[in-house]
Amino acid sequence: MRKHKELKNKGFTLIELLIVMVIIGLLASLVAPTMFKKVSGAKRKTARAQIELLGTALDSYRLDNDVYPTTAQGLEALRDKPEGARNWDGPYMPKNIPNDPWGNKYSYKSPGDHGDYDLISYGVDGQSGGDDDKGDINSWEN
Repeated sequence: MRKHKELKNKGFTLIELLIVMVIIGLLASLVAPTMFKKVSGAKRKTARAQIELLGTALDSYRLDNDVYPTTAQGLEALRDKPEGARNWDGPYMPKNIPNDPWGNKYSYKSPGDHGDYDLISYGVDGQSGGDDDKGDINSWEN
């Protein structure tokens, strides 16, 4: 008889396990939104940093060729010599042109509407406009 009572007292009851699971769920629901905001903010900072890096490479291209790559030549002119670039001294980017942190290509236009060139990441939705995560990240706003 004694062994039966000892075994009964070892372990957790279903109620105790459910209470622990509810507490863990509540903690997760409080922490998760904060963590997702940090991830989102980090991606936006990464996009700004990449736009700055691309801007530096574009400026180097212009110093050698007196003009920025045309819209038709695109950012690929930073890696591969385009036709008509007589003083091209690239590649101006050590690696391939990166996509933005959401996997989309950066939009490049030269001459731009806001300066010599416009460089844009359209954010998580990949579409022009939007707010917060869906907002655009523009070279002229850095």
